[in-house]
Amino acid sequence: MPIIGNQPSSNFQSIPVVQRFNGTGSATTFTLLRTVSAVQDILVSVDGVVQDTAAYTIPNGTTLTFSEAPSSGTGNIFVNYLNLVDSSQSVPEVNKGTFKHGGMFRTNAQAISSNVTIEATENASTIGPITVSSGVTLTVNSGGNLAII
Repeated sequence: MPIIGNQPSSNFQSIPVVQRFNGTGSATTFTLLRTVSAVQDILVSVDGVVQDTAAYTIPNGTTLTFSEAPSSGTGNIFVNYLNLVDSSQSVPEVNKGTFKHGGMFRTNAQAISSNVTIEATENASTIGPITVSSGVTLTVNSGGNLAII
């Protein structure tokens, strides 16, 4: 379907479909390209044989650890990522805002207690009145805009 206007941009991380490792016959740990939360989030095969999840662990979310060293071979260990949810995309608490009455009202603080700079390339707004605490600087650089409603 064609898009009118600017192409949408995506901030999502690309998800590797398959990651390959070379077995050495002695190495038991391999570093995954992305964090997974459980052994069920990946499908692992060695020499074409799918491994039972009891054959490996992921103790810290990024280290694939086999209970026995996989056989030696070039690209003989395959890790297929099954979980398509990327936990790194969660919204930071500071960006969630404070809402009341089912989202009808958004609230904000009435005082600025740390230095704030509105850059020349930024527009900002807040609901006032606001108080700038003693010793704190509110700077609006030339070209930047601050609207207090």
